[in-house]
Amino acid sequence: MSEVRVRNAVKSYDGIRVLDDVDLTAPAGEVTVLLGPSGSGKSTLLRAINHLERLDSGYVSIGGELVGVRVHGDRFKELSERAILRRRSRIGFVFQHFNLFPHLTILDNVIEAPVVTQRVARATAQARARELLARVGLADKETAYPRQLSGGQQQRVAIARALALEPKLILLDEPTSALDPELVGEVLSVIRDLARSGTTLIVVTHEIRFAREIAGHVVFLDAGRVVEEGPPEQVLDRSRHDRTREFLGRVTRTESAGIP
Repeated sequence: MSEVRVRNAVKSYDGIRVLDDVDLTAPAGEVTVLLGPSGSGKSTLLRAINHLERLDSGYVSIGGELVGVRVHGDRFKELSERAILRRRSRIGFVFQHFNLFPHLTILDNVIEAPVVTQRVARATAQARARELLARVGLADKETAYPRQLSGGQQQRVAIARALALEPKLILLDEPTSALDPELVGEVLSVIRDLARSGTTLIVVTHEIRFAREIAGHVVFLDAGRVVEEGPPEQVLDRSRHDRTREFLGRVTRTESAGIP
């Protein structure tokens, strides 16, 4: 289990600050949920934690180890690409749009990263992949290709693929937003199981009911800044900031109306 710390994180695109001096801590062994309107910096922050986005300033550490950089004198120096990939292999990432390899079977999608990045023996990786596919309810799909699966099934494969790396941390970027409403439940069920396992998770979602159920820590971002954070009963039920209350009220009304 690994605590995630983000300190003074700044990221700009074309002169616009997408992350504006972000500070937050995601406790080890808990689920941290990132909430906020579109464009608030949630996905950029998630990608910065995995060093898929390079910060302009500030840093990220996981379990006390810097991500993507090392200290060099009084500044940070970028690691080599090989070192970055090696450290990134300890972090699972579940993308919004699955990002499965279309030319590989489901089994081969799951074993690809352990075999290539961690040099796991193929037979060992296959045995682990079959266990994981069974865990997400897809034991009978190992020879299928992504195009033969529903969106919900593809996202469950993506979760199994992330778990195959035996990561210290799993990042999930709006894992249900690309799914038809009737498929959302099957993916949320798998994430619930992960949450109960004690894995450190950071989840970007607009599913407020789901966040209330699984989160140990909730962070609300707006315009690239952390507006409010704390336990779900505080942030979701007794918000201190008008902007948080406004956002939650709007999203809760949408959920109640059944609008996807």
